[in-house]
Amino acid sequence: MITVASRLRAATLSLALTTLPAVAHAEDAPYPQAHNGDGAVTGGYSLSRWAEDWTAKADPAKRDDPIDRLKYIPLDDDGDIYLTLSGELRLRVNQTTNPNLREAEAQRQDINRIVGGADLHIGEHLRFYGEIAHGGIGGRNLGVPAATLRNDVVIQQSFVEARTDIGEFDVGVRYGRQEFTDGPNLLTSQRDNNTIRYTMNGWRFYARGSKLRFGAFDFRPTAYGDLGTGDDVNDPARRFSGATVGVMLPKTFLGNSSLAFDTFLWRRHNDVGAWGGRIGPATRWYLGGWLRGDVGPVNLDWSVNRQWGYYMDQDISAWQAFIAQTYRIGKGKDAPRVGVHFDYASGGGGYGDGKLRNAYSPFGNNIYFSYQLYLTPSNLRAVTPNVSFTPVSKVRVTAEYEFVWRDNVHDAIYRANGQPFAGTQNGRARKTAEVARLQAIWSIAPRLTLTGRYEHLQAGPGLTDAGYKNSDFLAGWLSFRF
Repeated sequence: MITVASRLRAATLSLALTTLPAVAHAEDAPYPQAHNGDGAVTGGYSLSRWAEDWTAKADPAKRDDPIDRLKYIPLDDDGDIYLTLSGELRLRVNQTTNPNLREAEAQRQDINRIVGGADLHIGEHLRFYGEIAHGGIGGRNLGVPAATLRNDVVIQQSFVEARTDIGEFDVGVRYGRQEFTDGPNLLTSQRDNNTIRYTMNGWRFYARGSKLRFGAFDFRPTAYGDLGTGDDVNDPARRFSGATVGVMLPKTFLGNSSLAFDTFLWRRHNDVGAWGGRIGPATRWYLGGWLRGDVGPVNLDWSVNRQWGYYMDQDISAWQAFIAQTYRIGKGKDAPRVGVHFDYASGGGGYGDGKLRNAYSPFGNNIYFSYQLYLTPSNLRAVTPNVSFTPVSKVRVTAEYEFVWRDNVHDAIYRANGQPFAGTQNGRARKTAEVARLQAIWSIAPRLTLTGRYEHLQAGPGLTDAGYKNSDFLAGWLSFRF
């Protein structure tokens, strides 16, 4: 499994409030960062930059270079008020043959991302965070790039967060534009593959003890525009809300383990839902469970969710199950891992008048099934053996081979944006594709990485019977973060 996401106004450049990022506030050990809903931190860095804690850089002896001074800038004599600056520059090239799986000249995308963030802490109870981003694109056969690929400047995040300790619990609320990843990666993700990340607008509440946590939220997604300042708005057609309860399981559970279990209840409403060529209102509920963590050398990431509600005049009844595990061969952190993931997403009803059985992910990690975004967890069954290893120091390679079928042959095959491959609903072949994928990440320095990806999608009869072709994808990018 690859482990792998409005405009410039001077007055809002650094507004975002949060607890000191998920490090110990209560007397007991804090809820583990990797499982607290903000995302894992590796080597000091996180995909969501506000989840990082750089207070160690207050000590000059722990600064490795001049850039470290930007991670902790005291603004008072006691150091209770301080500023952390962050940023990223990413230069990327994508090459895709037979774009959209149609026989055509190859597409090349030359993409750049520039991000700057500021994190202002006022004591331990208040934080303001702000982040601006730029996305640029050039190349050949681009079509009309989405606003998540081409955008002069956006306020990507801007929120305020307040927190306090109540007994053994760290309690807080965050309000504003923010990334939200408190759920399985295939349901909620920042979508780092995009140039401009996926963000939400609204409030999020949390309460975290050492073994138990609770969260609740109410959001509208950001509708990005690319025509001028002020065109990035809260999407009036969509709303996403819900709650999560999480618990750290006893270490004796399944032997010597470190496991977290979450259960969640979500609601997603969309005034302009689209299935089978129709557009209309949809309300979808999600009830799910998520188990992840380590059992000795085995890493687990298992989740199942039940979906129900309505789409126009159809009742919704759908399921998803994502069952991934890897086994570490050796004891070091760079030891090879072998694994397999089994993925299921129900299908059917998208082109019928019975129940709508198509599963749908709110805003999941789109590259999990296809770097080219040609597959998505709706009307899908997949089995994917994989291996990851470190052939030389600081280079991590992951390879996988994916077998994909559709769940219901009377329904279409869907791509990552939720749109069907036109005509596939008329065929009856079950086999969708086989996908070979390779990724290599070279950690040149703590702040500098070089990533390469290759994918070959061999279209199965479910696609070829409707006139679709095979495709190759090659990408590489250099990312500098501070």
